[in-house]
Amino acid sequence: MPVNTFTALIVAAGRGVRAGGGVPKQYRMLAGRPVLARSVAAFAGLMDTIVVIHPEDRARALAAVPRVRLIEGGATRAASVAAGLAAVETSHVLIQDAARPGVPADMIRRVMEALATCDGAAPALAVTDALWVGTSTVEDLRDRAGLWRAQTPQGFRTDAIRAAHAAHPGDAADDVAVARAAGLAVRIVPGDEAAMKITTPADFARAEHLFEKEARMDVRVGNGFDVHRFGPGDHVMLCGVRVPHDRGLQGHSDADVGLHTITDAIYGALGEGDIGQHFPPSDPQWKGADSRVFLAHAVSLAADRRFGVSNVDATLICEAPKVGPHAAAMRARLAEIMGLKVGRVSVKATTTERLGFAGRGEGIACMATVTLVAA
Repeated sequence: MPVNTFTALIVAAGRGVRAGGGVPKQYRMLAGRPVLARSVAAFAGLMDTIVVIHPEDRARALAAVPRVRLIEGGATRAASVAAGLAAVETSHVLIQDAARPGVPADMIRRVMEALATCDGAAPALAVTDALWVGTSTVEDLRDRAGLWRAQTPQGFRTDAIRAAHAAHPGDAADDVAVARAAGLAVRIVPGDEAAMKITTPADFARAEHLFEKEARMDVRVGNGFDVHRFGPGDHVMLCGVRVPHDRGLQGHSDADVGLHTITDAIYGALGEGDIGQHFPPSDPQWKGADSRVFLAHAVSLAADRRFGVSNVDATLICEAPKVGPHAAAMRARLAEIMGLKVGRVSVKATTTERLGFAGRGEGIACMATVTLVAA
């Protein structure tokens, strides 16, 4: 099912006082970022997001997620969800608790895929512990067979869950309860322990440990490769530098093979496809465009995912023009565009010993490797 048919509706209108900290838990810092920001980031690149907030928390929300649409919620969770659903314009919606910041992307995709054949789908974990009933002593036992621990996001056809909420009296524990009351079938998909809900101070400590561990380990490497043929012209653009030459490079934009390759490497490290998906060559607005725009977008997208570019290594492959005299300027230009120190940027050149298209002087190729590190 296409991604653009989904909206993530993140419910963040509660007070969250049991978790302590003096502010609602969704605005507390978790490994250097607000819980709400981490919850929103889990859906970044997958779909558009709407956040439902308490009316008194608008300033906090704007500080935590400045580029996300905010909707004011109601007096109960159900009322807040209903308010958010009124703003959803896509055919399907994933309703997410703001207090579950660690939702893995593959779990989100499982919910999305299940919705291709059903009205509702939600992740859950099978209960594996023995179940007791009692207060200070065990008074009875319960069979755990067929019991599940509910998680979010809980996904639905938007019109179905909107109607279910409109018909539901009072509050509900979650949106599956509302859906079931309306007669909707909800499919269970595998959940994930990483999608834990933060409720108590102990939960915060556990989540802090998980995110700090993830940040230490989250290093991404992306590779890029691109080719442009020669055509009429008196210069080529290479890594943002104008290099005099008796021919130019052909392309829909300014045909800067170096910037295109590095851009693709960043998209690759993020799992975001290639430059053509973000800037289609069929779109006339990019005709003759400065390729700096493409690279800056890739760097910005990485920053939105809380990744910084650690280093770049690019190799230009051609017989001519000579790259060596311009390599320092290329490194400086790349460092400027990407916000890096020059020492983290490498630009090299090689020939193919007159073999192949590059050896015959038909064009220029480039290959690049980029390392991203979680900020």
